Amino acid sequence: ALPHSVPGDRLVEAGETVVIDAGCVVEGYSSDCTRTFAAGSLNGRLAEAYAVCLEAQKAGLAAVRAGASGRDVDAVARRIVDGSEFRGAFGHGLGHGVGLQVHEAPTLREESTDTLEVGNVVTIEPGIYLEGLGGIRIEDLVVVEEGGAEVLSQYTKELVTVS
Repeated sequence: ALPHSVPGDRLVEAGETVVIDAGCVVEGYSSDCTRTFAAGSLNGRLAEAYAVCLEAQKAGLAAVRAGASGRDVDAVARRIVDGSEFRGAFGHGLGHGVGLQVHEAPTLREESTDTLEVGNVVTIEPGIYLEGLGGIRIEDLVVVEEGGAEVLSQYTKELVTVS
């Protein structure tokens, strides 16, 4: 499983995940949101990966505030994934700025030297990718505030099952 793949015409089979990363541009400003959907019931390992990813996402959201470093916010979410059986399966940074471009500063990743400022718009998007099984990613777009973050995404974070 890869964080970003090329769409194809293969039918999705029962027990698989589909990661949909979508956005739009309105009056010159970009958006970005990802949710994971399940085709029927997930096996135990993918269901557990979803629960861990959701926990990491909530922790990442709680760590966002003006003055926080991108590295520190990434570390909060990464600790949860790396403290689980999925250590090493979170293969990208936690997030990035969104504005005139869909990927811009500030970055939220292990190597980041960026500091979050009031009014920054960033993503919080942990992912867990399991070779041969599938991937999970939950991404919200947030506005950085003095004491936290305002979540702009309104779609459910509960696993949506489609049959």
